[in-house]
Amino acid sequence: MTAGEDIAIRRKMMRYRAWHRGTREMDLVLGPFADAHIETLSLVDLDRLERLMSEEDPELLTWVMGQVTPPETVDRAFLDLLIADHKARVSK
Repeated sequence: MTAGEDIAIRRKMMRYRAWHRGTREMDLVLGPFADAHIETLSLVDLDRLERLMSEEDPELLTWVMGQVTPPETVDRAFLDLLIADHKARVSK
């Protein structure tokens, strides 16, 4: 398997995981984000998204909805991209 095939499989797995979180609310936040951006994310940004997706849905949802400030350990810059993407979709 080539490096290009490896990254394609990783993207496909991450897109699936974004749409099958376990809670519909997070599916509707992460799924459209993955559909729109997964193919253009760098390896570093794929790592950032993967770390964010490793968070538990209830906590992640409260951060996305602005109900709770995420802990310092969370990549706030990437979370802000996700939130901005979600808000843009909801406001359409």
